[in-house]
Amino acid sequence: MSALLRLEGVTGRRGGRLLFEGLGLTLGPGEAMMITGPNGAGKSSLLRICAGLLRPTAGTVEAGRCALADEHPALDERQRLGDALAFWARLDGADLAPAIGAMGLAYLAEVPVRMLSTGQRKRAVLARVAASGAPLWLLDEPANGLDSEGRDRLAAAAAAHRAAGGAVLAASHQPIGLDGAQKLELG
Repeated sequence: MSALLRLEGVTGRRGGRLLFEGLGLTLGPGEAMMITGPNGAGKSSLLRICAGLLRPTAGTVEAGRCALADEHPALDERQRLGDALAFWARLDGADLAPAIGAMGLAYLAEVPVRMLSTGQRKRAVLARVAASGAPLWLLDEPANGLDSEGRDRLAAAAAAHRAAGGAVLAASHQPIGLDGAQKLELG
């Protein structure tokens, strides 16, 4: 089994403060890991290190192609939702329709991104990740703003992604339906 993510001896600091030290983990196809811990423990920083957006203070990170869903939606507020998501699908060479369907967004395709509710925006970000075709999903508080239907759709999308050989690394304060996920407590 080939690892989609491998961390060895990773240390993370932000603002001069040690967040975690000597961290090691491996995620292979079909696997998931849930990162928990108090606010400020380094959950988001760890996901950004895995995505290559931050450098670890020490250690090595080997990650395959990944897609990050965090507090930055990366969707053009001026565009209609369908067009904003299609931009990313074109870059990734991906089919957008299954992801829009999985997250229940087809009826919002013509609505400008700026007019979406918090939960609708979160679903849109998750659809962007699902449509990316990336084997590794990095999800930062993916259930924030989601109603029960949205959380069910998130769990189903993550399960389908894992069943297709993908992996999920998620940071959350609430359960998100990652059955059988490994646990990592920070802080």
